[in-house]
Amino acid sequence: MTNVLFFITDQQRADHVGFMGNEIVRTPNLDAVAQTGMVFDDGWVANPICMPNRSSIMTGRLPSAHGCIFNDRSLDWNSNTFVRRFRAAGYRTALIGKSHLQHGPSRNSVVPARTSGVFSTAHHQSGWDCLEDFEEYLDGKPSPVEDYYGFDHVEFSLEHGSSVRGHHLNWALEKGGRYEDLVVPMTDESPALDRSKSWWQIYRAPYEAEFHSTTFVADRTIAFIEEAVSQDRPFLAWSSFPDPHHPMAPPGLWFDQYHASEMSLPESIDDPPDFLPPHLQQAHGRHPSDQRVWVQPCGVGGDHGLVREAIAATYGMIGMIDEAVGRVIATLDRLRKLDETIIVFTSDHGDMMGEHGLMLKGSMPFRGTQHVPMFIVAPGFKQGRTESLACSMDLGPTLMELCDIEAYDGIQGVSLVPILNDPHASVRDHVLIEEDFPELLASRMSAPAKTRTLVTKEARYTRNSDGHQMLFDNSEDPLERTELSQTDEPLRQKLMEEMTDAFISSADGARGAPVDPSYG
Repeated sequence: MTNVLFFITDQQRADHVGFMGNEIVRTPNLDAVAQTGMVFDDGWVANPICMPNRSSIMTGRLPSAHGCIFNDRSLDWNSNTFVRRFRAAGYRTALIGKSHLQHGPSRNSVVPARTSGVFSTAHHQSGWDCLEDFEEYLDGKPSPVEDYYGFDHVEFSLEHGSSVRGHHLNWALEKGGRYEDLVVPMTDESPALDRSKSWWQIYRAPYEAEFHSTTFVADRTIAFIEEAVSQDRPFLAWSSFPDPHHPMAPPGLWFDQYHASEMSLPESIDDPPDFLPPHLQQAHGRHPSDQRVWVQPCGVGGDHGLVREAIAATYGMIGMIDEAVGRVIATLDRLRKLDETIIVFTSDHGDMMGEHGLMLKGSMPFRGTQHVPMFIVAPGFKQGRTESLACSMDLGPTLMELCDIEAYDGIQGVSLVPILNDPHASVRDHVLIEEDFPELLASRMSAPAKTRTLVTKEARYTRNSDGHQMLFDNSEDPLERTELSQTDEPLRQKLMEEMTDAFISSADGARGAPVDPSYG
């Protein structure tokens, strides 16, 4: 049976890795692995926010189908996931690092719905949605989680920047880390070294690399693989790095790998915000130092130095991840399992990183947040690159087909195996990208409650519930600097019609369907 090693990062742009064409950031290990498989140059998310897209990868379904449409609600405990099918087939399954299938790490985003329980869902396990609450892991004796959406083993890293929570905290304390350096607020009052004068979220972590989340993920992934191999069991390892998500706080020497003065700025950084929707015009004028909360979308305020600092620190985090990936791959080689393992690499979404004068993500429907790095290495399949469209929610169906695992009803993603056989093959003519905010939260943020983007080979069209629209030509304008919705009516009409067809084809017919009790 073929093993699966699934690497996923958080908030990593498609062009922030060497194998996707970046000539500054150094990712030799990822580049070397990518050369042995198929690189997807046109890989997109189902949703550019953490929880919805991670849930879409797990289920192979759009957020509007699986129900986790924002970071304020957990993926339904009873959801079918591709991991559950692997476990049923006899695989050891482990989640190491960031999960974010439940809203424990992002409870600050929860706005209770005014339903009086009318639409509440019954779940078979008490406390089912509290497994990522950081309080569960503060006493050093967390209860074992024996089945987490199909994972038989979990070790959580529940925060970003230098903040350490979950199993990661207990691991770091056992290694000699200091509690006061590890358990810190996500504010400018957190301990830091060499903090940027422009933005508190750029700093050197106040501890060495041996305690950082990236080291934790690599070390514990290696331990799990070694254990599964010693048991002579096939394995599926979900190796999930919390970086390079902000705060941008690489530890030790990783903070010094890149100099801000040498970083290139995006060409659109000073473009006028005229075609942006109203809520992004507001964010455009909000300097990061004026954020109300650390996750609030913002602009750059013309501060080129800040953007250079952010890019340099982000590249440091990516370099550390690359070194960690290299250690895990070396373990597979040492155990003689490299040729028996499918390797996937992707990210849950991207980051604007100064494009159009914007930073971070959150109702920012541009290539920067929606386009992600992606490769699949599958033993016995071709090496190369493909320009065929792919989506995050296609990865689960692909892995099930590659490993002869029986799928389940309701999957909306499509298998990418035909493309692994032939990089010129096509399995989809569009990618539909959803983004939703709870209406109460959207009103507080002056943001649209719903945004939909359709990506085709020809163009990328976005429309939100406020009626604002943006249209870009993918081939002629990959940097999205010329907005066409008001000047190219034939193309706009064509994309609107294709979006209508996409809505029809994506309608979920699985909810409420009768269940076959013999299906294991």
